[in-house]
Amino acid sequence: MSIGQRIRDLREKKGLSQGDIERQTGMLRGYISRVEHGHTVPSVETLQRFAAALDVPMYRLFYTAGEDPAPPAASGGRPSTLEEIAQNGGTEGSEARFLLQIKGLVGHMIESDRAFLLDCARKLASR
Repeated sequence: MSIGQRIRDLREKKGLSQGDIERQTGMLRGYISRVEHGHTVPSVETLQRFAAALDVPMYRLFYTAGEDPAPPAASGGRPSTLEEIAQNGGTEGSEARFLLQIKGLVGHMIESDRAFLLDCARKLASR
């Protein structure tokens, strides 16, 4: 099943129209239609916007088996530290390693630059 078909199936299961997704994401309805019909390959950022609008974790856009797996459990029922997650392979470990690099670099910034960076991140996250 293509990613577009998976998005369409999830949207329909939630009882949402393309117009609902348009309002939640700011993407044009025509673009949403092109993605759902496989005419356009969405970027990772666009997939994140779809997942947020559909209120599902992003892995659900890719998972194709009959049953959805449970999200990866943290060790011992407790949340893992960023360092522990960075030990893992795959996307999650890669993202954790990237965040650790940023953490080290931000520690060397002056307070005004750090505040500016945080403000930019907040604005991007609110999109």
